[in-house]
Amino acid sequence: MKNGVIPGTLYVVSTPIGNIEDVTLRALRVLGHVAVIAAEDPQQTQALCERHDLRVPLTSYHNENKEEKTAVLLARLREGASVALVSDAGTPVIADPGRFLIREAVRAGIPIVPVPGPSAGLAALAISGLSGDRFLFQGTLPRASAALHRLLRTLREEPGTLVLLAPAGRLCKILQAVKEVLGDRAVVLAKDLTMSGEIVVRGQAGAVGRQLVRAPISGAVTLVIEGYRGKAGRNRLSTTRLRRRRVSGW
Repeated sequence: MKNGVIPGTLYVVSTPIGNIEDVTLRALRVLGHVAVIAAEDPQQTQALCERHDLRVPLTSYHNENKEEKTAVLLARLREGASVALVSDAGTPVIADPGRFLIREAVRAGIPIVPVPGPSAGLAALAISGLSGDRFLFQGTLPRASAALHRLLRTLREEPGTLVLLAPAGRLCKILQAVKEVLGDRAVVLAKDLTMSGEIVVRGQAGAVGRQLVRAPISGAVTLVIEGYRGKAGRNRLSTTRLRRRRVSGW
């Protein structure tokens, strides 16, 4: 064992979702002492490594090369090398590549250690004001309108808060579908959390959708939706204008 890194172990390491300072001391220690870092985009991970003076070889690991790279990484792990798996941002496997590698490592009896940290979905849920006692993370939504409506119908009576990932360009259609299928529920839209241009919008689905027509945004967003409350009524959130605020330390 070197600096707490165990040979032959796969480390699943969370990295910043925006603000590069949001990385744990343990994550830096592990990333600095593994034999290789398997990164969704090595160029993006290289920026984090350079910021913290981490001199470790990087290799790409994404959905297009996962089978080939899994074989290579498993061979390294069996030989006693330690490997860190990272995604472009946040926690690997949560709507990011890595599940195939982890599944095969489990089958091979290789130790897998989580190094927890940032997650866009959990960050958005935490500031939403909606219940965090029970929630359902749906991840990416279907592009086709009919498929989106079918999915939402399966979630209509889900009591937990819904956490969804969506491209900003489709948000108006998604919010309209939410209103039509789930009702005019309270929603919170979060984009670029932890960054200087952070955006948070709160309100009912219909009102937030109308606001986005007037003031469109781009990029990917996290959408948090109130869970089913039956006839008990809805948790109404006053609509907040699109706002950008500086985050100290960025």
